[in-house]
Amino acid sequence: MKHFLSIAAALVSTVGSALPAQNALSLGDAARLAAKQSGGVDVARERVAQAEARVTQRRGALFPDLAAGIQQSERNFNSATFGFSFSNPVTGQPLLRPDGEIIGPVPIVDVRYRLQQPLLDLGNIARWRAAQSSVLAASADVQAQAEMAAATAAAVYVRAARAEAQLSSRRADSALAADLLRIARDQLQAGTGIALDVTRAESQLANVRAQIIGARNERDRGLLELKRAVGLSLDAPLTLTDSLAGMPVGDVPPDAASALTRATESRADVKALLAQETAQRAATQAIKWERTPQLGLVVDQGVIGKHWNRLLPTYSWGVQLSVGLFDGFRREGRVQEQIANARETDARLRELRAQSALEVRAALLDLSAALEQVDAVRERLRLAEQEVSQAQERFRAGVAGNGDVITALLSLNQARTLRNDALASYQGSRVALARAMGEVQKLP
Repeated sequence: MKHFLSIAAALVSTVGSALPAQNALSLGDAARLAAKQSGGVDVARERVAQAEARVTQRRGALFPDLAAGIQQSERNFNSATFGFSFSNPVTGQPLLRPDGEIIGPVPIVDVRYRLQQPLLDLGNIARWRAAQSSVLAASADVQAQAEMAAATAAAVYVRAARAEAQLSSRRADSALAADLLRIARDQLQAGTGIALDVTRAESQLANVRAQIIGARNERDRGLLELKRAVGLSLDAPLTLTDSLAGMPVGDVPPDAASALTRATESRADVKALLAQETAQRAATQAIKWERTPQLGLVVDQGVIGKHWNRLLPTYSWGVQLSVGLFDGFRREGRVQEQIANARETDARLRELRAQSALEVRAALLDLSAALEQVDAVRERLRLAEQEVSQAQERFRAGVAGNGDVITALLSLNQARTLRNDALASYQGSRVALARAMGEVQKLP
């Protein structure tokens, strides 16, 4: 049996080394890969690009606005719309009919440019800075999404590792059941056994084979979920370099005070809410700065005439000062909206901090309990293996039927499952504690 297991381990090692490096993942690798390329992180990165585009828009309001145009047209006029009339100085008769007459058409050629340059606009400057704060908030949200994706991938990795451990356990059970059936058949053929023992052994082997089918399906589904979590193609080969039994057990966890401090300082979602709160305060200040006077330069210069061969230069230059006096309280409404948003964010931040404290303490409790469970099930597994060995010796010696062996095998089957469950619970608690402290991507 040991020889068979060593050969199987060598084959697994060979297959794993032949796979592409990015498809042979440890627990920490899965977390970090998910943090780089999961769908939620990609969406958050696009929000950063949108926020950066808004910064460009806000900054553009501080630069000159230059426009040029060429117009060639014709128009006519009703002289009565001028509001005045001219008289012939000699005859005293009006030059134009008092009730109006059509003048034209008059061709017009107009070529000019218009320049507007803000000289002092504190509102635009404040909006630009608020947009920069929004970029920082969006970038912090990328880290929060990355940490969430890493935690999800790590949890899925633990489940996949448990499924592989379950499959290995059922295969080991199958090897023992096959050995029991061989002994029963040898004894029946030698005349020292009975057919009932053979039937019992065959039934046990069939039962374990059915369990192998379920365990293999669970393993395959676990690998599919892991590929999805880390952003790999569902058809890509994947092997787990960390087995459930090979993951570290018994590491000294941090004390509650240290874990809570690290959670407050390291959690990306807390940092994201703090950055969002800062951006909202900056947006509020930007709205308030809109009340300040705005000073700008306006230049309108070009040439105009009736025909292209006779165009004369005209211009309009000036400095413009404008002050928003009243806008129907729209500005005040926007300020109140931003203040309400900031209060909402502050409430979410308080709730998140309280939730993170709960998660840290709960993860520490679960970790301690899981470690005790691991120690307990290891002892039970040792006793179950000893029971199987003793029952097999009695059966081989012919002093008892294989009923005791079947019972011992069932107990060993259950003990192996409990061992896998306890190890998975411990590793899940490790991931939960790292998630609560914002350190999932630091897992080895």
